[in-house]
Amino acid sequence: MTDCYQPAEREFRLTRQCLEVALECGLPVGIVTKNALVLRDLDLLKEMASRRLVHLNVSVTTLDSELARNLAPRTSIPSARLRAVEILAQAGIPTRVMVAPIIPGLNDSEIPAILEAAKAAGALGASYILPRLPLTVEPVFLEWLNRTQPLKAQKIAGLIRTTRSGKLNGSDWGKRMVGTGPIAEQVRGLFQIFAKKFNLDRLLPPHDFTQFRPARARSGQLRLF
Repeated sequence: MTDCYQPAEREFRLTRQCLEVALECGLPVGIVTKNALVLRDLDLLKEMASRRLVHLNVSVTTLDSELARNLAPRTSIPSARLRAVEILAQAGIPTRVMVAPIIPGLNDSEIPAILEAAKAAGALGASYILPRLPLTVEPVFLEWLNRTQPLKAQKIAGLIRTTRSGKLNGSDWGKRMVGTGPIAEQVRGLFQIFAKKFNLDRLLPPHDFTQFRPARARSGQLRLF
């Protein structure tokens, strides 16, 4: 799912229950989040990491707190996300920073600073994606863009189109996350240079898929599986 640490997770604890089941079954998982709430489950994540069952991906799109509030309301501010990366890394949990999305004309200039901060926090790797606006995502994004960035909206939308062959969306395999064209290549080149500089151009240690065992039998529907 987009982010398994939504605000409602504080009350419902669905993600924690899923992690408990994954740990019991030896099932490897990968987590993507922009919320420092992930630290609540540090006990489970440490045990899973010791068995090579978990990868953490923390999204850091900007270091500007105001821009972060506009981009993702009700999520953790940049400093809290980086602090989460630091704590996760210190606990031995393989953690990567995702600069996602990189929006040309809005936050692409922050790539070097974000990667430097990620390295300082102890991230093992970094990745990025460019905006892709399929179906109903497009009008929502454009409304947000015109509302929060009125002076830059037209330029930003135009730059995104240059990375998607004149459109706001592209679904071609191998290109949908990184785009095509000169602007996409500039972003790719800048990211690669600084990822290499800060030793973040690495893959996370592989999961161990040999530990999986079916869940223990219980009464009820679980027996169907």
